[in-house]
Amino acid sequence: MMNQTEIGKFIAKCRKEKKLTQAQLAEKLNITDRAVSKWENGKSMPDSSIMLELCDLLGITVNELLSGEKVDMENFEKKADENLIALKRKDENNLKKNVIISILFTTALLIGILVCLICNLAISGSLTWSLIPISSIAFAWAVTFPSIILGKKGMIVSLISLSVFILPYLFLLSCFIKAPEIFSIGAVTAAASIVFLWVITAVLKYIGKTRPLTALGIVFLLAVPFLFIINILLSKMIAEPILDIWDMLTVFILLILAFVSFAFDYVKKKV
Repeated sequence: MMNQTEIGKFIAKCRKEKKLTQAQLAEKLNITDRAVSKWENGKSMPDSSIMLELCDLLGITVNELLSGEKVDMENFEKKADENLIALKRKDENNLKKNVIISILFTTALLIGILVCLICNLAISGSLTWSLIPISSIAFAWAVTFPSIILGKKGMIVSLISLSVFILPYLFLLSCFIKAPEIFSIGAVTAAASIVFLWVITAVLKYIGKTRPLTALGIVFLLAVPFLFIINILLSKMIAEPILDIWDMLTVFILLILAFVSFAFDYVKKKV
């Protein structure tokens, strides 16, 4: 059975033998030194996507990495089998846990839907107001379920679900409430927001792995034009001023946060 603590100690030992600092190893792998620190402290395991490259840098095999020690040829096959079984068991346990959480989550939402239906029928004798919370619950389930059952891998699927279902949800909501402006205004702002979320996702994926503070600073900077775009769109639809004092304060705070993020990243690189 894999022991994360022993694997972490082994990674640290091999890294020091190669005369590499955590920062240097992280740079070669295009990840953060914080991730390397977590490995060596036994708090997490290297991702499978970089495991081969990590082993190549440390001069060890994947089997030795998962064993947390050097493996001689006599025990090589036995250790390999043990590690494969341990990995399979870990994946199965994670999947089982996610499935249980997903079932509980779905059951809770279904109970909420049933309660709304029963109360609505008991009070009104027909489906009226219950359609609003039911559609909202269904929308929430469609967006969050992939992340719950797939973990981090489901984040993109959740974002895709949000992108696909947000406009139909707003349309249904406007029909149930009988307020067309919910869809007309909501669709425009929702479309802009979805684009912004995809841009943030791309920044965090391609820059956040190696320089999370820089990625965070970029996100804060991107939020400024996004704020202006949303305000311009709203001003054309509901005749509101493009900027007010609170918007200016928000822009000021975002710029400060961006500056702080970039400054911390610069200092971290110099240290």
